[in-house]
Amino acid sequence: MSVFKNLPAAPVAPKKPVTDTRHGMTRTDDYAWLRAENWQAMFKDPSILDPEIRRHLEAENTYMNAAMADTKDLQKTLFAEMRGRIKEDDSSVPMKDGPFAYGTSYVTGGEHPRYFRIPREGAAGDETIRRVLLDGDREAEGKAYFRIAGLDHSSDHSRGIWGYDDKGSEYFTLKVRDLSTGEDLEDLLENTGGGGAWAPDGKSFFYTVLDENHRPSKIFHHVIGTPQSEDRLVYEEPDAGFFMSVGGSLLDDFIYIDIHDHETSEYRLIPTRDLAAEPRIVAVRVTGLEYSMTEGGDVFYILTNADGAKDFKIMEAPVEAPQKENWREVVPHKPGTLILSHMAYARHLVWLQRRNGLPEIVIRDRRTGEEHAIAFAEEAYSLGLSGAAEYDTDIIRFSYSSMTTPSQLFDYDMQTRKRTLLKTQEVPSGHDPDDYVTRRVFAPAHDGEQVPVTLLYRKDTPLDGSAPCLLYGYGAYGITIPASFNTNCLSLVDRGFVYAIAHIRGGKDKGFHWYEDGKMAKKTNTFKDFIAAADYLNQEKFTSYANIVAEGGSAGGMLMGAIANMAPEKFRGIIAAVPFVDVLSTMLDDTLPLTPPEWPEWGNPIDSPEFYDIIASYSPYDNVGARPYPAILALGGLTDPRVTYWEPAKWVAKLREETTGSEPILLKTNMDAGHGGASGRFQRLEEIAFEYAFAIKVAGRM
Repeated sequence: MSVFKNLPAAPVAPKKPVTDTRHGMTRTDDYAWLRAENWQAMFKDPSILDPEIRRHLEAENTYMNAAMADTKDLQKTLFAEMRGRIKEDDSSVPMKDGPFAYGTSYVTGGEHPRYFRIPREGAAGDETIRRVLLDGDREAEGKAYFRIAGLDHSSDHSRGIWGYDDKGSEYFTLKVRDLSTGEDLEDLLENTGGGGAWAPDGKSFFYTVLDENHRPSKIFHHVIGTPQSEDRLVYEEPDAGFFMSVGGSLLDDFIYIDIHDHETSEYRLIPTRDLAAEPRIVAVRVTGLEYSMTEGGDVFYILTNADGAKDFKIMEAPVEAPQKENWREVVPHKPGTLILSHMAYARHLVWLQRRNGLPEIVIRDRRTGEEHAIAFAEEAYSLGLSGAAEYDTDIIRFSYSSMTTPSQLFDYDMQTRKRTLLKTQEVPSGHDPDDYVTRRVFAPAHDGEQVPVTLLYRKDTPLDGSAPCLLYGYGAYGITIPASFNTNCLSLVDRGFVYAIAHIRGGKDKGFHWYEDGKMAKKTNTFKDFIAAADYLNQEKFTSYANIVAEGGSAGGMLMGAIANMAPEKFRGIIAAVPFVDVLSTMLDDTLPLTPPEWPEWGNPIDSPEFYDIIASYSPYDNVGARPYPAILALGGLTDPRVTYWEPAKWVAKLREETTGSEPILLKTNMDAGHGGASGRFQRLEEIAFEYAFAIKVAGRM
């Protein structure tokens, strides 16, 4: 029985068939017209969107608002609850760097961060010594959307680069700020990736520029006080399948140019003693070879999967001869122990790894080779390694949390092994960890694998199948969803929900093989794992099929589209945020943002009939059919360059045409934002409150 009553007629998108023939197979797309012909220009100026498309998206928003009208009070209540768990005037613990310590803070009611610094040994809470370098709320005034990319200070602490996006399109404008006066210089750089890498003297920096397909394809060198048109092109990447980023070393000796796709890496180095030097290649790209670098004085430490090290190992090479033939093993490959990242300091090498599904930090004394690990005893938890801003230090910083334990921030002395608790996340409205249970269970998959599932629920929640459940999944790009503290989901848990995270294949939760088994030709394992998680939760009576609301976003939205087609009867509702659902059309169009770099993840259906067939077999949009779909909420962003707005719009139009059920299919398009949704911290909470209100309504718990 549907909980949605007395709805007006849903919008009906006109059909304007477009056919496409590849590899002898012809597809017809009735809703291709929803993609604006001028989409590239529209991302930078949304006002030029085709009026017919705008009318349709606005009609969808009107219908969605009608369907959700009776949840307005609930949304306000949820928002108030979530806001009440945030310390509004919160501040980070400043990180020491030279004569200063740098941090961020928020003011009560503020949407955006303030960037500040204090004298190195000053008291972090002393407002009299705190100098605000950049006030995000002030910069955002009058803008419907505003996102700061960050503030990067120069090594001499005189200036800072900061970037902002005021469209949601992720084209960032860079400015240079005098940190002593707080005034911006005349430098203005457009269409950038959002940050830069300073030269040691603070007079110039390196940055990326995005091309018309939203790919960071060029590295430029900018000298302060000169126009962008005079910037020197340092390197241009001709392969449309590769991204680039630029960064600097802690010792200020090198500028790193990192060139990569999802399975292949290449680094080029510029010595800062000669900023005009041609970038020097470290190891030429070889398909499947990944590596990343950090400087360790006279050596580089290189994290790599070379020579079959699927879960990665750490090598070292002389700074003056870092080429692959000079790499020497330092930390060997251990199958099943995935090294995620590494850092080097004057006396220690540090890395974050995942073993038995749980993270740990390992520290190695560079002089003696002695190693020790930082780990915790909970069944499921999350660790974050932020390291240090200085090279000559024994102190690093890390964070710890679990589904029941608020985040704790520690400084750790690598020499004495002493932990210093700096801060525990405050929950102003109150939180008692003893009221909740967190568990890690394992769901049997179709092929015998065991899928980890992290659970959070109140101790008094009945585990007899009657509890509603929000089951979250992602499963792509090797991204692991951490079992970390999340104050927002408590609004569901406190209403009797079981909150579950399915750590499905496509992520690296159980090592690199877990990622490999959920990509390319094995992509459907991701979807089957998620359904297996739902089966297990139903079987063990944590919930039941009639009470499960599934949620995923972006590539996780593809997951939502796939499970809607494969097992609609096992879900009461589905929330698909910025869902990548038109997979085949997108992967067939190399003019779209990000498509060529995505081929190593999904396959290239342009060149390969095999991958055309594989993607066509699961692409959610292409597999919508006559079946009773559950209630579905799809969310898109008009200026989203990653999952373009027309993907959820087309999907909803086709779902509504094909469904044989009575549940509504809803589309909410944010006309002022892109992939990440609203940019302000409270604006984002309003969006989460809306999504949770949908889940609560669908589950019949209003």
